[in-house]
Amino acid sequence: MKLLSVLGLNLCLSLILAQKFLHFICRILNYTQNSCEKVFCLPWQRCVGGSCMCKIPYQCPRNGTSVCSTDKKTFQNYCQLKSLECQRNRGKFMNRGNCNPQDSFHLSLASGNTSSEGIVEAEINHGQKIFYCGRGWGMKEANVACRNLGFPEGADSTELVEPDGVSRTLECLSANCRGTETSLAECAVIRLVPRNEKLAKVVCHEHHRVCSPGEFFCVNGKCIPSEKTCNGIDDCGDLSDEVCCRACRAGSFHCKSDVCIPKEYLCNNEIDCLTGEDERSWVTCRSDTRKLTERKKIKMLLPQLHCGVANSRVSRRKRIVGGINAQMGEFPWQVAIRDQTGRINCGGVYIGGCWVLTAAHCIRQSHLKTYRIYTGLLSAVIMTGQIDTYPIDKIIIHENYNSETSENGIALLKMVEKRIHFACSSPGLVPLCVPWSKYMFKDGHRCQVAGWGLDEGSRRQFNLKWGYVSLMGNCSDIYRERFFEGMECAGTHDGSVDACQGDSGGPLICFDSRNIGYVWGIVSRERCGKRGHPSIYIKVANYFDWIGHHTGFSVISRHNV
Repeated sequence: MKLLSVLGLNLCLSLILAQKFLHFICRILNYTQNSCEKVFCLPWQRCVGGSCMCKIPYQCPRNGTSVCSTDKKTFQNYCQLKSLECQRNRGKFMNRGNCNPQDSFHLSLASGNTSSEGIVEAEINHGQKIFYCGRGWGMKEANVACRNLGFPEGADSTELVEPDGVSRTLECLSANCRGTETSLAECAVIRLVPRNEKLAKVVCHEHHRVCSPGEFFCVNGKCIPSEKTCNGIDDCGDLSDEVCCRACRAGSFHCKSDVCIPKEYLCNNEIDCLTGEDERSWVTCRSDTRKLTERKKIKMLLPQLHCGVANSRVSRRKRIVGGINAQMGEFPWQVAIRDQTGRINCGGVYIGGCWVLTAAHCIRQSHLKTYRIYTGLLSAVIMTGQIDTYPIDKIIIHENYNSETSENGIALLKMVEKRIHFACSSPGLVPLCVPWSKYMFKDGHRCQVAGWGLDEGSRRQFNLKWGYVSLMGNCSDIYRERFFEGMECAGTHDGSVDACQGDSGGPLICFDSRNIGYVWGIVSRERCGKRGHPSIYIKVANYFDWIGHHTGFSVISRHNV
């Protein structure tokens, strides 16, 4: 019994130390609600270099409901207003519809000792002032109220208070915010007749101070109690207390990217975790259009990129080294690269448009005219009606590629468009999604690898084969100075499943909780099933911006567009 207690204590201490280290690393990287490595950007933002940046209004959808800003300007939709506010920090949302002279929304604090604290009240349409009820009020609403009042870091605290003679009223407003709004006018609001109803009081953050040892230092400079981190509640006001969590406290849900979200976000028909696990197994989810906010409506109007869904479900099979043949439609993104000899020496992966991703060592600029891309190929010797071929129009090898170390060993091939329909589309050809965050899949995640490489006897194979491999996190210990940033390892501990010569350039495919496939890696160095030495892959998420720069981000961006 004592041994179990000691083991339990050691485990708890390990978790605490691990969490503190994770927070320390996150603090260095300054992860917040604007870090698209960790969370989705808002509809009026897009992901650039790992950060959510303001869109220009014309980049928003053109349709939607017109809205009015506090400086009495009518916008075509909510996204256009928010993108302009995001850039200039003025002209907040006031109401839906066109602007009218009688429309107004003014927020203030009453019965406070300073200008930064008090009971929250609003004056709507130049009428009587009305207080916000305590019902449904929390830190999300408090942060929005303080931002609305000109305190960009949000609230230090909030509480519910009994109305006094001054604040007693016939009705009050009950607000429900997401927490990312900049005005309480954006939040869902209902009017209540108060019956023993408490009112919402806030203390807005004014001055920074030095955090004590028992406090968490937020990226925006605020200090909060350590016990308020990783609880699904944005106490910092910039979400930095919720984006670096190995585990989450009661009442919240842990995303695989180590982000904590409120449990009410589960099954709300909106993906909040990067890999969709908050919506995965909640089969009774129902869409309720009555609860659609302007933010959600705009999100639904954004362009949808269709990728990563095979035409045929993959069943459990064996390995790529000596594995079983792939079937038609199982890997619709897999392409073969044939050189001037007519042999398949490398694979590649179709990512959309006319673009193929492969390994840099597979190709040479001087041989551009001799290469051919084969799509729909299952057998290198039996040609079927599903197969299509493309010459290559352009080869782009990463400018920092080092052929000796394989650093930055990634390349793009642009196929020549078909003259018939001026596109690179073939029957059954489906793009594989491109990951934008290195936190989407972690060590131990089971993925797939496919190719036409050698088998375990180093015999040449003519059929496309595939197998399951797991991501491994100890590769810097195995390969030491030969393992670099931007690389990933995958395989099995006994070497029974692995990539081999000829598989280079092909994809390492990882699936999210909604069974959407991503090209997590590109086969770079194959070990052919050598025990204790998994194959090395180029980690594609590290090169998202590089790929988007050449292909155009609209080709590869599934989210944050």
